[in-house]
Amino acid sequence: MNRPKSLPPALLGDKNSLSDHARAEILDLNGARPQAFLWQAFGAWAVIIATITLATHVDSVWMSVLAIIIVATRFNIFALLVHEQVHFLGLRGRYGDLIADLLVAYPLFGVTVESYAKVHLSHHKFYFTEKDPDHLRKAGVDWTFPMSHSHLARLLISDVTGLSFIKLLKGKRHENTNFFGRPRPSPKWTRPVFYLLVGALLTYTGAWSIFLMYWVLPLLTVFPLIVRLGAVSEHVYNLPGASVIESSPLIIQKWWEKLLLPNLNFTFHAYHHFYPGIAWINLPKVHEIFAREKLLSEQHIFQGYWAYLRYLQSLGDKSSAMATTPGPAPARNPRNT
Repeated sequence: MNRPKSLPPALLGDKNSLSDHARAEILDLNGARPQAFLWQAFGAWAVIIATITLATHVDSVWMSVLAIIIVATRFNIFALLVHEQVHFLGLRGRYGDLIADLLVAYPLFGVTVESYAKVHLSHHKFYFTEKDPDHLRKAGVDWTFPMSHSHLARLLISDVTGLSFIKLLKGKRHENTNFFGRPRPSPKWTRPVFYLLVGALLTYTGAWSIFLMYWVLPLLTVFPLIVRLGAVSEHVYNLPGASVIESSPLIIQKWWEKLLLPNLNFTFHAYHHFYPGIAWINLPKVHEIFAREKLLSEQHIFQGYWAYLRYLQSLGDKSSAMATTPGPAPARNPRNT
């Protein structure tokens, strides 16, 4: 297996490189944004309901395929909102986790805010070390680029046939329950009751076939593909001990990507690791502050997913590697001396 290379640094410094004024600005961006959370959650539900209603009314193969894809993109919104709630950036208060579970976690089956918190917060605390569950799970040929076309094809086939879904669920859980317990987790009984009520409603309305076609099928097929794209765009893996800057790309979504595959600014992931207390809606403001502080290397910021994926696959080309080799390290920021 080829050892992957560190990314050319899009960021020329971390939060310690900022001026005092910039730090104060970013401090003001901290905290939960429940209105933005609920707007995204209810918006995703509205799109799902409207899409399924239209698909059942039109009743054509092409509309069904389109509906499956659209529904899967909204499932991705659900997953990203679970991520927000894990960081206490969504709903606060006694019933915050419970409402988030009911709205966006339980509908994905097998995922809860509490279970995902154990994995994801461990990833933050033990970033790219032997205690980082993400680093351990994504070490190997399935996450190393450049990747042969045949191996990539096998992975994509595994995704669209539903074979990756069980792995996906296992990756969102952590065996060690001592880390990162929730102060107010959802009661254990709520999850089975939720599924019993859903099953009873589907039986009463005779909507099982619609549920299997437009809920289970997108969840098992297209959704894992989207999750894989998000994970690949999140970090370069197989780099033990790498820093956030060395292993996290900055990707600016194109307008049509934002329309077709909204990702709640997840491709600003380095900023999320610097400031896990800042909600998704404020990450572009952090990016603007870093730009104003002249801490960005514009030539190493990827414009869209495709540009980043092409870069990953070009790592095996000598000519491309030469073209993307980072230049000399930037001069040390005088504020850090």
